[in-house]
Amino acid sequence: MGIFTRVRDIISSNLNTMLEKAEDPEKLIKLMIREMEDTLIEVKASCAGAMATKKKIQRELDEVKERGNTWSEKAQLAVDRGRDDLAREALVERKRYAERAEQLEKELGHCDDLVGQYQNDIKQLEDKLASAREKQRLLVQRAVRAHHKMQTQQEIRRLDTADAMSRFDSFEERIERMEADAELVNFGRKPTLEDEFRKLEGHEDIDKELDELKKKRQGGGR
Repeated sequence: MGIFTRVRDIISSNLNTMLEKAEDPEKLIKLMIREMEDTLIEVKASCAGAMATKKKIQRELDEVKERGNTWSEKAQLAVDRGRDDLAREALVERKRYAERAEQLEKELGHCDDLVGQYQNDIKQLEDKLASAREKQRLLVQRAVRAHHKMQTQQEIRRLDTADAMSRFDSFEERIERMEADAELVNFGRKPTLEDEFRKLEGHEDIDKELDELKKKRQGGGR
């Protein structure tokens, strides 16, 4: 693929669309940035070469024009001295240098256009590269936030589970402690006189209920 074709493809590419369709946007943007950087280096090198060529052509053009002017002066001198034959030869040389100058001017114009195109491509590539790097920065930030969010959610779930179990264990321990305390309230204490009478009264009520049940059974059997 030629350099200009690569540059056109890069400049005309829609980064957002490409990244949206990519399975791994981060990997794709890295490859795109690397391609842009490599292409930018190549374009700058080509531009530097074109600029050097332009200077070389300009120097040759200046020299050719100077020699053409010299032959014009020589032709005029020959005419002044009555040497038309030398004047004719001088004019032939002047024409040869004029034709060469015309050719060099065309080459210089072409080189100017080429340098201008390279410089324009460099600017557009640098803008595209800056945009790609910004998108890479945003992608990295999104990836970091997503990773942190996942870690946070996992930690919250872990803490929720651990806290729930801890609260359950604590509640269970409190109930067991209350049950133990209840069992120990009267443990080892000598019954009071009132306690003894309450027991007797309780037994008396039981005896009455038992007598009633017996009477009912006897009555039913008659």
